[in-house]
Amino acid sequence: MEAIYIPQLLKLPEQTETITFEESVEGLDSLTPVRGTMIIAHRGNFLEVSTNAETIMTLVCDRCLKNYNYRLSLKISEMIWLKNPSPSALTGEREIALEDLFESIPINGYFEPSTWLYEQLSLNMPVRQICSQNCQPPKYQQEQFHPSLDSRWSSLAAIKKQFEQ
Repeated sequence: MEAIYIPQLLKLPEQTETITFEESVEGLDSLTPVRGTMIIAHRGNFLEVSTNAETIMTLVCDRCLKNYNYRLSLKISEMIWLKNPSPSALTGEREIALEDLFESIPINGYFEPSTWLYEQLSLNMPVRQICSQNCQPPKYQQEQFHPSLDSRWSSLAAIKKQFEQ
């Protein structure tokens, strides 16, 4: 998906662009391409971005460490505030007010649909990746220590025998 120049949205009918996609998203290791629709609407001082997308991911179970397929479905809407870039935003350090703690992009900048989609899919990945309800961890097999197998331990075994007597 190509970047969208935000002022260009104002020239579209209803200031809205609809993107239908079926492609792999960079950085997301999915088994199938991500399929869906994204609607980006310019609402004056914010963008309203919504999507309905799905893909199949191959995940590793946290419990048994086996691979399993997981259908990742996404139906989300977000408002991204548009603001004029200020000179203080270009410097390395600045004080941040509480009202600045939201996502915003410059009013004359670009919106990256594939980056936004990647972020939303990543946020909707399951935190606990368990393959099934009755998944069991692998059985731990403790091996018996046999000092006779390794000659380097023979001196220590001799000292141990002295203390046992």
